[in-house]
Amino acid sequence: MTGPKTNEGATAVGERTGTKAVARHIRSSAFKARPVLDLIRGLDVRRADEVLMLTERGIARDIRKVLRSAVANAVNNDGQDVDELFVVACFADEGSTLKRFRPRARGRATRIRKRTCHITVIVARMSDERLEILRAKAEGASASASAARRARVEASRQRAEAAKAAVDAADDDEAMTDEAIADDVAADEIAADATEAEATEADAVEADAADDGDDAADDAADAVATDDGAEADETDETEKN
Repeated sequence: MTGPKTNEGATAVGERTGTKAVARHIRSSAFKARPVLDLIRGLDVRRADEVLMLTERGIARDIRKVLRSAVANAVNNDGQDVDELFVVACFADEGSTLKRFRPRARGRATRIRKRTCHITVIVARMSDERLEILRAKAEGASASASAARRARVEASRQRAEAAKAAVDAADDDEAMTDEAIADDVAADEIAADATEAEATEADAVEADAADDGDDAADDAADAVATDDGAEADETDETEKN
């Protein structure tokens, strides 16, 4: 014997009301399926589907298919709302066992048991008290999500305004820098023009001074030449006398 066929609480399944789905001859043992079924028992169907989707066991895929089949039966056949359903019961029964043999030494053989199981999932509508609790939690979560979203939007807006202010300040600084550079260039040009004018004026003064010097030298030379001529005339007169 390998223990009880069903999980805890499965003996009272006949007394439970709800919509069920059964998958028979699943190629896995009931021993492997029961720990996964324990994870979803009592959960609402959406939460149970999330748990099965994230469970790293091969049997979880088959159990998820059975759960979705039970939900579809409840919605289509019984007119239930999917948001009001939960897993009221789930269990795995042992199915038929396929017997195979593996060759061993000296002509012997070892038996291989390929076990199967039958998986049953029953869903039902939650009580009004539980629905109220879930709705209150959903509303609180929605309000919290809305508040968090508003906070994120406000923070994003503030960051955008700060970035825009920084860009405007950088543009103003750049404009001021360009203006300062233009002022410096203009000042340099004015200084260069003044220096060039001063140099031109100095050259003109030097040229005038040089001309005055040349004129004075010419006058002195003419005076010397006149004196020399006068002396020569006097000398000639003296010789003639």
